[in-house]
Amino acid sequence: MIKNYITIAFRNLRKNKGFTAINIIGLAIGMAGALMILIWLQNMLTMDRYHEKSDRLYIISNRDDYQGSKFAWIFTPKILGPEMDKAFPEIESFSRYSDQNIFLTSYQDKKLKTNFAFVDPGFFDLFTLPIIVGKNANLLTDPRSIVITEKKAKDLFGSEDPIGKIIKIDSVDQVQVQAVIKDLPANSSFDFEGLLSWEYAKTINYYDENWANNSIGTFVLLKNGVSLSDFNNKIKSFSRDHYTTDKNLTKSLEIFGFPYKDHYLYNNGTGGEYKSGRIDLVKLFAWIGGFILLVACINFMNLSTAKSERRAKEVGVRKVIGADKKSLIFQFLTESIMISIFAMILTIIIVTIALPFFNELVQKNLSISFLTPETWIFFFGFALLTGILAGAYPAFFLSAFKPIQTLKGKFKATTKGVSVRSILVVLQFSLAIILIIATIIVSKQINYTKDRDRGYQENGLLYTEIEGNIGKNYQSIRQDLLNSNAVTSVSKNMSPITDRYSSGWGFTSDASIEEDKRINFNRFSSDADAVKNLGLTLVAGRDIDIYKFPTDSNAVVLNESAVKALKLDDPIGSIISGDAEKWTVVGVIKDFLMDSPFGKKEATVILGPNAWFNVIHYRLNPARSTSENLKTIEGIFKKYNSEYPFSYHFIDKVFENKFKETKAVGTISMLFAGLTIFISCLGLLALIAYMAETRMKEIAVRKVLGASVPQITSLLSFDFIKLVFISILIASPIAWWAMTNWLKDYEYRINVEWYYFVFAGIAAILISLATISFQSIKAALANPVNSLRDE
Repeated sequence: MIKNYITIAFRNLRKNKGFTAINIIGLAIGMAGALMILIWLQNMLTMDRYHEKSDRLYIISNRDDYQGSKFAWIFTPKILGPEMDKAFPEIESFSRYSDQNIFLTSYQDKKLKTNFAFVDPGFFDLFTLPIIVGKNANLLTDPRSIVITEKKAKDLFGSEDPIGKIIKIDSVDQVQVQAVIKDLPANSSFDFEGLLSWEYAKTINYYDENWANNSIGTFVLLKNGVSLSDFNNKIKSFSRDHYTTDKNLTKSLEIFGFPYKDHYLYNNGTGGEYKSGRIDLVKLFAWIGGFILLVACINFMNLSTAKSERRAKEVGVRKVIGADKKSLIFQFLTESIMISIFAMILTIIIVTIALPFFNELVQKNLSISFLTPETWIFFFGFALLTGILAGAYPAFFLSAFKPIQTLKGKFKATTKGVSVRSILVVLQFSLAIILIIATIIVSKQINYTKDRDRGYQENGLLYTEIEGNIGKNYQSIRQDLLNSNAVTSVSKNMSPITDRYSSGWGFTSDASIEEDKRINFNRFSSDADAVKNLGLTLVAGRDIDIYKFPTDSNAVVLNESAVKALKLDDPIGSIISGDAEKWTVVGVIKDFLMDSPFGKKEATVILGPNAWFNVIHYRLNPARSTSENLKTIEGIFKKYNSEYPFSYHFIDKVFENKFKETKAVGTISMLFAGLTIFISCLGLLALIAYMAETRMKEIAVRKVLGASVPQITSLLSFDFIKLVFISILIASPIAWWAMTNWLKDYEYRINVEWYYFVFAGIAAILISLATISFQSIKAALANPVNSLRDE
């Protein structure tokens, strides 16, 4: 019986090649879009869940009042982990974690920059890190030992056995390779190429016991049977009890454990709880993937039922010779499943070609393993499910035809059937219009933010990280740069002007009241010429300059928001407290933007040389070419830091990169809006083809009575344009609600204007008109004799 169904289905599909091709293409496009999103969702939803002990693994987080509301964050003091391990017997093991520590690693003549993470030996008890080479025991107990990934081992040693090999770090320290671990999987949020111990971190002064310095991650593995809620109640005041400065600052501070397997998706600590974050993006993508597949299935339904007139007599004959409704349903479902399987073959080709571009868009390394049987079982299951979903309604619709009416030529589809198809088209275009509006608003938001006043001049401004011998040779590098004519100014700073490396709320003045201490201040630093070099705007006083004013080691420049927060009426010469130091205010500048381009300009303190430094900013000389300037600058850095390759970053490019995630959302909305419109137009073609078939005699009579082609075209088109208008009315409030909620996440945002909806509506109408007109004119030009001939 199954063989018979397949044989008949294949004959019908081959007989209607055009109909079959359109159905396959429409379904394949929808399935490809849904499949790529499904691959991304699978990666996101399994992120960090592959660790064998994940059910007992927790990341320690802080919770405190922050500018009038609760907020949670996962960075903790370096001293917290070992102190908790000693104090709480519920902890089986612990590890601290700090990545993005870039060191130059050297072996023989190979010199490579390596991203190291500092961890404790317990790191290997907590996390599943398969050892490829080496012993899985006593790892990193020796401060001069090192563990590296498989890829880094191949880069450094090639085919040599890496175990026991000695490599240099920054051409100073020698460490020994203890083990090689498997490269991190795509669904890991860790980012490192090698692991060093915290004991080594102490030898290079990357360590402190300051309970106020929240800068690393702390993980704990609880013993079997330990209740998280009981553990959290026990530890909540632990950090507060150890805080040695102003106790009043931390009277509401709590720490708590949060499941590590959930921390990637639920990373927004607003309100003091992790209930949102990347999971919102996952939900958005899931809806988009579902929409695009639904639109493709709706298109299949419309195309199938639009051909109902041609299948009516076939159904009638089958029923007369004994076919029951159940067998007819199976027959039509077999056809839809076959189309779906053919579409899946095309889908696999599309996804294989498009996946690298999609990876670039979502900043992932997603792939499909074609060698595993599970993959092909999934493909077949996906095709089967799609075929049933798309073919169920047409199967029941076609199998319900009455044989007497169809064989007498009196068949006419019910109004109910037309109504259902109209509803499906409205749904298709509503989804498309929502995505068009979303694309417009995301694009407007990005452009609006790019054009905002940042408070600094980014053109021609670059920075280089302080690494290797740059720090100790900074004075010579600075002088050579200024003498080279390649730059016009230089400054040493805590972070790139585009990023916030540090913030805190411990800054006070005699004029500020107690509760004002909870205001967060961004930290920045400068040795000299930051205002000139970065293009900041000086409002009062002067810039920090340790070379002209030796007492500026404890100088500070405030932005206007910081002056307001500290309640300084006459700030110049005032003394403020913070970071266990007394700072003298020497200047006031206008607010400038740090960190998120969508955020507000926050209170910022620019601390003098008693702070710390990570980068050197320099401004290129515009009188010379950029390539000539960079060649000169490279020569200076290589002179004093020859072991390291010269690296630099343009500030305008760094700022542009901050829009990647938002751009990805906009681009995905645009792509899927285009796919939805394309598939929806196929649905419109199906519906107007259906209407033309059912009204052939009416059209013929009208032509015989003198109706013109434009009149018949407008007659057929009016009902469909009406459907598009209904779609606009349905989609607009939904899009307004969705995008208004999306924009709430941005401090600096556009208003949702009415003309965005008008533009999207006009675009939908014009596209649908172009689609409808083609089929309407074709029907209007048909020979009425053929339609009126009595069969």
